[in-house]
Amino acid sequence: MEAIALKDRENQIHVKGEAPFDIVCNKDSLAGAVSQRACVFCGSRVVLYPIADALHLVHGPIGCAVYTWDIRGALSSGPELHRLSFSTDLQEKDVIFGGEKKLAAALRELIERHSPKAAFVYSTCIVGIIGDDLEAVCREAEAECGIPVIPVKSEGFKGNKRAGYQAACDALFRLIGTGDTTGISKYSLNILGDFNLAGEIWMIREYYERMGIEVVANITGDGRVADIERAHGAALNVVQCSGSTMQLANMMEEKYGIPSIRVSYFGIEDMAEALYDIARFFKDPAMMERTKKIVEEEVKKLAVALEPYRRALAGKKAAIYVGGSFKAFSLVKAFRLIDMQVVMVGSQTGTKEDYIELEAITDPGTVIVDDSNPLELTTFLKEKEVDVFVGGVKERPIAYKLGIGFCDHNHERKEALAGFEGMLNFAREVYSSVMSPVWQFVPRKKNN
Repeated sequence: MEAIALKDRENQIHVKGEAPFDIVCNKDSLAGAVSQRACVFCGSRVVLYPIADALHLVHGPIGCAVYTWDIRGALSSGPELHRLSFSTDLQEKDVIFGGEKKLAAALRELIERHSPKAAFVYSTCIVGIIGDDLEAVCREAEAECGIPVIPVKSEGFKGNKRAGYQAACDALFRLIGTGDTTGISKYSLNILGDFNLAGEIWMIREYYERMGIEVVANITGDGRVADIERAHGAALNVVQCSGSTMQLANMMEEKYGIPSIRVSYFGIEDMAEALYDIARFFKDPAMMERTKKIVEEEVKKLAVALEPYRRALAGKKAAIYVGGSFKAFSLVKAFRLIDMQVVMVGSQTGTKEDYIELEAITDPGTVIVDDSNPLELTTFLKEKEVDVFVGGVKERPIAYKLGIGFCDHNHERKEALAGFEGMLNFAREVYSSVMSPVWQFVPRKKNN
């Protein structure tokens, strides 16, 4: 392995089998490392954005709103107010004299024009510097307009995206508990941490409905304010993206006594286990029988369809770098299902426990990395001679510059990858990327 340029990051990189496992993580990014992470505001925005009937107003310079416009490929079955990116567009004069009056006027105008069910107001870095009282402005607007107006305190870079997730969870917690829970089934749950990027939450809801379970609230894919307000009436919280919404599940358990389980909807093994875990929680024999039937039917169809892709991709090498480490577990298993070898895996926000689990399920020689940067990722991809790189929008240019196939597993993707059907879509996408004839013209391939 070549030396890493930034010595202070050596303890955040581990190669399985070369030394006892001891990785440092869950720390602030190193200055100058050009981390793949995003800011606090971005972290809060990606969690709250899919609430489709709410107003989302960015209090700050126009660039912050532009940067996060349509940041989630979050589909809605109804209203699409979330697709509009409103901003107070703070200018030099506002920075000097304060932007509270401008914010109050913007809230009044937008609420009157669009009639949202709630409004989220995001504070950006400049707001933290000039000291606008977001709480006071939102409180006054709420009293005047008669809807929840919730400040999202998301200024700064301290803690990066993780702090943004906490800010989003704090904002959501203000809504939860304000709605009527009458009539909610004892077999009910909330879906946390799925953002309906390509209609996936609709697939997952269908599985639950076939099991005989009522879904109270989507938090937050295809989300609705009224559903979130009554989410405290559900019997269980099912958490998919644990990095972004596990804090909310913990807060709900502490206040309302709602237990939570952590699941993954990606890959055959994890999708099936998620359904079984939920059926076991409700302790209903009839539900368990329905669940077994669903899994048997779906796996039978999928096994036959996957076989040609597995034969073609056997022995190819994959690298993974995602936001939350929980997604990485499922990706490693999914690649194993189609006989591909994972040679590098990392995340932006993984914990020590997450990386211990990744180390346990990967092969010797696999690079495990926390909070990486373009220089490191480029080095790993070249040294490991990777055939396909799975990542997000910031990783895509790295793969293309190196002449490596890329699979989008982040906010912007348009292909459903969750559920049993999603596993087939994933195999098809990886096959199309890895086996494309274009790679024969890439210098690194021509020289082999």
